[in-house]
Amino acid sequence: MRALCFALLLLAGCAPAAEGARGGIVSLNPCADQLLVALVPPDKIAAISHYSQAPGATSLPLAVARRFRATAGTAEEVIALAPDLVLATSFTPPATRAAFARAGLRTLYLGSPTTIAASQAQVVEVATAVGAEARGSALNRRIDAAVAAQRADQAGVPALLYISGNLANGGGTLLTQLMALTGFRNAAVDHGLTVTGTLPVETLLARPPAVILSPDAGGRTAALRRRLLARTGARVREVAFPRALINCGGPTIPAALARLRAIRAQVAA
Repeated sequence: MRALCFALLLLAGCAPAAEGARGGIVSLNPCADQLLVALVPPDKIAAISHYSQAPGATSLPLAVARRFRATAGTAEEVIALAPDLVLATSFTPPATRAAFARAGLRTLYLGSPTTIAASQAQVVEVATAVGAEARGSALNRRIDAAVAAQRADQAGVPALLYISGNLANGGGTLLTQLMALTGFRNAAVDHGLTVTGTLPVETLLARPPAVILSPDAGGRTAALRRRLLARTGARVREVAFPRALINCGGPTIPAALARLRAIRAQVAA
C-alpha cells in the first residue's frame, strides 16, 4: 500500500488547475478519480469528485486527492469547466445526463464492476477514452500478477467484511472474489446477503464467522458487536481492513489482495 501511495504522489506532483482553466478531464466518482490519477498526467485532470477528499469515501491517499480541484458533481459546475471529457457513473440522474448532452459534453458513464475481469475491462475502457492505452495495459498486468500470486485453499475461512456499521459485503461482488482468491469464504452468503446489505448483530450471533474484517474497529457498532460476541464465547477474530481498499477496483485490487493475504496468513498463524 505504501508503494501505491508513493507512486500516486509522484503522479500528482503538480498544483491544482488554475481557477480559469478549461478543458481536461472531470471525474464525478471516486473510483474514476483513482483511475485518472493512475492513467494520466495531473495537468490533464481538471477536477475530481469531492468524495475523494473525504476520508470515508476516498480510494486515493488524501494528500494526493487534495492536490486537485474537486466538484460536488452538479451539472452547472461541470459545464462551467468546459471539460474535454467527463467520467460519470451509470447512476447519474437523467436530468444531469440531459444537461451534459445539451452542453455537448463528451461523457463516459461507468458501471460498478463486480469481478476482476470486469474491472480490468473498465481500465481498458477508461484508458482508451483518455488516450492512455499503454498505462492501462501496464495497470492490468499488475493486476494479473497480483491475482497469479494468490494461492487460496479451496475450503476458505468464513469471514465477514463490514463496509460500515452493520453494512456488510454480500455475494456477487468484487470484494467477495478477492476474498475467495486469498483463502476466505464470504460468510454473508450463508445469511442470504447479496451485493451489500445490513447484517444485524442478532443475525451474526446465530452463526458467527471465524473472522470479521472491518474498517471501523473503533466505531460504536463494532464495539457493540465485539461485546455481544464475547458474551457468547464465540471465537471470532477481528482484523482491520482499510476503508480505502473497500470502495473500488482497478488500481486498488493489488493492494486489497496483499492486505487480505496478509490477514489470511495472520489467521493461519
